[in-house]
Amino acid sequence: MAQPEISVVVTIFNEEGNIAPLLEAIYHSLESIDYELILVDDGSTDSSVDKMKALTNERSQILIFNKNYGQTTALAAGIDHSKGQYIVTMDGDLQNDPSDIPMMLDMAKKEDWDVVAGRRANRQDGFVLRKLPSKMANWLIRHTTKVYLSDYGCSLRIYKAQIAQNMGLYGELHRFIPVLAKHEGARMTEVDVKHHPRIHGASKYGLSRTFKVIADLILMLFFQKYFQRPIHIFGTLGLLSLALGILVNFYLLVEKLMGEDIWGRPILLVGSILVLGGIQLITTGIVAEIIVRTYFESQNKKTYTVKAIHQGGKKED
Repeated sequence: MAQPEISVVVTIFNEEGNIAPLLEAIYHSLESIDYELILVDDGSTDSSVDKMKALTNERSQILIFNKNYGQTTALAAGIDHSKGQYIVTMDGDLQNDPSDIPMMLDMAKKEDWDVVAGRRANRQDGFVLRKLPSKMANWLIRHTTKVYLSDYGCSLRIYKAQIAQNMGLYGELHRFIPVLAKHEGARMTEVDVKHHPRIHGASKYGLSRTFKVIADLILMLFFQKYFQRPIHIFGTLGLLSLALGILVNFYLLVEKLMGEDIWGRPILLVGSILVLGGIQLITTGIVAEIIVRTYFESQNKKTYTVKAIHQGGKKED
């Protein structure tokens, strides 16, 4: 089977009312493109699967999960099964518009972008429960990760296949896909795309995800700066804690030698905690280094990615 130009990965969870108009929009928008469509059903409990089976064409396949694993896992499965040169991701709620895909693909090919991310120019969501938390989260992610995209919440994106397939999606990291892509050295841009109000079904998002976003952001910052060298953060903090603890204890020793009673003083407890904490942090860093080495060596993974190889003596066309 020839490699399609794009693979469109759509995650589905209880979207029975959206299946027919979604597929119609995709087929119409991509009729001039060599594509494959991968629908990932994330454990729907309604009639979504039956409707997909009845309406999909020969270019489509449906991945059916036995239970709900979450959007990140659904995206990872769809990307794993993709064969296209480019991979497009989008939600199945019809708020993303498939008619934007040809424009984004053309932009990726002509300007050689690794990632083209959608930016919802006229977002059709409530302000207090959706837009305001999203703006705050976008600002926080931009300024902590230094990956300057305006809209991390827009699922409509197009990736070169080698970027998408090396991102290592798991947990709930779909919100941070641009950060993961940047970690792989991707060149990315963003473009305004259409956004529609939800007509059928209910949103799967709410304010409860705020704390999850913050927790995942901490993990992303660690991945960005210390994934291949965890001893640099644990060792630095450990040495600082150990040094402070030694200074405190040395001060107490001098006091003791001068005849002062140091027993029961809070500073004695502080000094002991700093010393023990420093030793524990340094030990954690060493263990983390061993785990990182095991991760790379046991799977024969490389700590680098070669973008291209040019053979000397050959002229460019």
